[in-house]
Amino acid sequence: MLIESERHGQHAVLILNRPEKLNALSYELIDELMDRLNALELDDSVRCLVLTGAGEKAFSAGADIAGFAPDIAASPETAWRNFVMRGQAMTRRIENYPKPIIAAVNGIAFGGGCETMEACSIAIAAEHASFAKPEIRLGFPPPFGGTQRLPRHIGRKRANEMILTGDAISAEEALLIGLVNHVVPAHELLPACLRMADRIAENSAVAVAASLRAVTRGLNVSIDEGLAMEAAQFMVAAASRDVREGTAAFVEKRRAVFEHR
Repeated sequence: MLIESERHGQHAVLILNRPEKLNALSYELIDELMDRLNALELDDSVRCLVLTGAGEKAFSAGADIAGFAPDIAASPETAWRNFVMRGQAMTRRIENYPKPIIAAVNGIAFGGGCETMEACSIAIAAEHASFAKPEIRLGFPPPFGGTQRLPRHIGRKRANEMILTGDAISAEEALLIGLVNHVVPAHELLPACLRMADRIAENSAVAVAASLRAVTRGLNVSIDEGLAMEAAQFMVAAASRDVREGTAAFVEKRRAVFEHR
């Protein structure tokens, strides 16, 4: 299996499983990951997902160059259809997923691996992790959404430096510029991600999904459009029993017991 899965209580851990290739994103791996995401979306017992790589060296070294090279050689149209559209569909799916996906960055996150991490809701990195956009050295720009998401995460000038030089940055620098949420020792990485997932799962699943939609959809529109999206997602949450329970618990000075948890 190119995607291994583990269950930790309410949460699912998905593992990119090509350690001999530094978990490079082959076509088959991307397709299998999409299938797993589709199945887990329908499983109401799963509250959060953690995405990581097998082994201790890499989250993902990026796209499988040897795998897509024949499509590059065939024609730009073939490469766009088989390579670019597949990768963009994967990162778009991750970014728009209705459940939080936490990236556990357990080593290098280069190229498509960095783009995959950028699309996740939250990212926690091991101290030895590093991040890079080396596509420029292969003669093309990042094709899985990196030219769009990275500037939105860290600003245009910092993103341009990473994209145009291909140079790697450390986990500490990634934390400083806002590319990841936390940096922890390697042995603490998965526990830290699961603790984050547990904190999220204390809240209403309806409210969590509505918040994710509001943030993701509103990020790249005008403030007025974003506020309209926020109001629409509030209405979605307000139609659930959870909002009545949450407000009642606050007034009654007790802990809320949400129906959708």
